[in-house]
Amino acid sequence: MAVSLTAVLIAAIPVLQEIARAARSADKLFNTLHKEFPPTLHSIRLTGLEITELTDEIDSGVKSASDVVKQVDNRLNQTQTQIKNVQTQSRRLLRGFQVGWKTWSRSSSRTPEKDQF
Repeated sequence: MAVSLTAVLIAAIPVLQEIARAARSADKLFNTLHKEFPPTLHSIRLTGLEITELTDEIDSGVKSASDVVKQVDNRLNQTQTQIKNVQTQSRRLLRGFQVGWKTWSRSSSRTPEKDQF
């Protein structure tokens, strides 16, 4: 029994050494994670905040641009309305001149000559 126990212990020594090596590697990994993980999380948080700020600025810019486009569209509609009014008034003025000219031309041709009386 002592021989069997000695054989098991001799066979277990390399296994125990590998377990100890794995434990040291895991300890180094955990130490590295403990040192590197919080600054990385902090950087990720800061990046998220910066992205949020940029998104807000872009939203604000898009809203401002949209407001400008609406103003330009309103001014364009007002200008088109004014142009239509000018065209209508011009047509009325031209028609008035035409009617006045025809009336004047008719009255000029109907006036009796002074020799006839």
